[in-house]
Amino acid sequence: QVQLVESGGGLVQAGGSLRLSCAASGRTFTGYAMGWFRQAPGKEREFVATINWSGNDKYYTDSVKGRFTISRDNAKNTLYLQMNSLKPEDTAVYYCAARRVQYISVLVGSYEYWGQGTQVTVSS
Repeated sequence: QVQLVESGGGLVQAGGSLRLSCAASGRTFTGYAMGWFRQAPGKEREFVATINWSGNDKYYTDSVKGRFTISRDNAKNTLYLQMNSLKPEDTAVYYCAARRVQYISVLVGSYEYWGQGTQVTVSS
C-alpha cells in the first residue's frame, strides 16, 4: 500500500506561482509512474501532468503546457508540480496519484493510489 500526502496549495493571484508537493510513504515507491490531476467544483477529475519512474518521460494537458512542470525526487519519495503564470481557471483541488507500472498515463482509472488533495485557488 502507498500513502500519498499533498501539500503546497493555497490562494494566489493570477500570474502568481505555487509549488505542490506529494510525499509518498508505505511500500516501496520504486517503479511507480506518478501523475497530477485536478477537480473543479461541479466538474469531473481531469488529467494535468504525468511522469514516469525515471523522470525522463513527461506529458502535460494542453492547457498547462509551458506553465506547469512536473518532477520527482525518488530518493525523497516526493513528487512536485511547479505551477507558474496561474490563471483563475486553474482553481481546483489538485490530487497526486501513483500507478504500479513505470510508464506514464493520462487516465484516471489507471492509477491505483490517490492522495487526499490540496486546494489551489487563483483570484483574478
